Amino acid sequence: MTARSWCTRWRTGIACAVLGSGLLACSTPSSLPPARPAEAAPLPPPAPSSQGTVVGRSDRLLVYVWRDGDTLAAVAERFLGSASRAWQIGEINRLTQPAPGQPVVLPLQWPNPLGIAADGSAQAIPILCYHRVGSGSSKMDISPARLEAQLEWLRDNGRPVVRLSDLAAFLAGKRALPQRAVVITFDDGYESVYRNALPLLRKYDVPATLFVYTDFIGSRDGLSWAQLDELQRSGLVDIQSHTKSHVNLSDIDTNRTRLDTELRQPRQLIERSLAAAGAKVRFLAYPYGDATETVLDATQKAGYELAVTVNPGGNPFYASPLLLKRVMIFGDTDLEQFKARLNWSRGTAAAGRP
Repeated sequence: MTARSWCTRWRTGIACAVLGSGLLACSTPSSLPPARPAEAAPLPPPAPSSQGTVVGRSDRLLVYVWRDGDTLAAVAERFLGSASRAWQIGEINRLTQPAPGQPVVLPLQWPNPLGIAADGSAQAIPILCYHRVGSGSSKMDISPARLEAQLEWLRDNGRPVVRLSDLAAFLAGKRALPQRAVVITFDDGYESVYRNALPLLRKYDVPATLFVYTDFIGSRDGLSWAQLDELQRSGLVDIQSHTKSHVNLSDIDTNRTRLDTELRQPRQLIERSLAAAGAKVRFLAYPYGDATETVLDATQKAGYELAVTVNPGGNPFYASPLLLKRVMIFGDTDLEQFKARLNWSRGTAAAGRP
């Protein structure tokens, strides 16, 4: 069985589960049948406080009167459990910042966690893939100025950057993501990510995942362990595995001992070396993006939850977690081409349909 048939089998299974549970029929507010009004216990009169006023509540929604000094992030942290859910307040109320005294709906339960639209299309999250950040002439070198222009465009055009771990939670049905969300990754582990990319990630407050192959650490223009430690401690960069030696895993899939070494040894080494920084290795980038079914099975047995290829496209809720797609961003990718490569925002919700 090929990696393609493995992915098809995954999508078909997910589609059957979703269709069988009726999620496709009720995941968007516009397709919900009229609800029978239910009697609710009367709420006590709201009492103003320095924390604002709650004027209504159900098991799914809360109505809050905004107070001066409130922010979306702070209110999301207080009522929804995480500042990362601030986008949900803005999206459901169609605003960026409420005015003091304005009643605002807070979604205690997000009504559409799978991102399925009324037309049957499904939200699909693109993962961007970079390599070196510098002035080199290689196609894999993107200049700091061009990278900054791309980050600035994402910020100014409503394309929030989320963590790869957020995408993992989305695929597991545990977390909704903003409709136009993007994930950023860097491959290999070049020192230029520390020197040139990290300052820009800090400037724009953008998270990223860095996939390193451990034989490259501390050699040539590779990152040192001290730099990797600082990247992990920044809270913006998550260090993950790109195997041990960057060999094409499909070329060695008949050598199970070597295959296991390529997959397991980097997990152990990174977690041990960056333990104080809190590194947990759960994600893998296949060198050259290649994976056979043997590689997929070995990846799963080695404990990886997600793995990424270099096949272009977006990733909807039914995407195979071990064959995620990524969009390559090269040094000669201008801003118009960059915008065009982000047009992987939706797919069909009927997973497995020919």
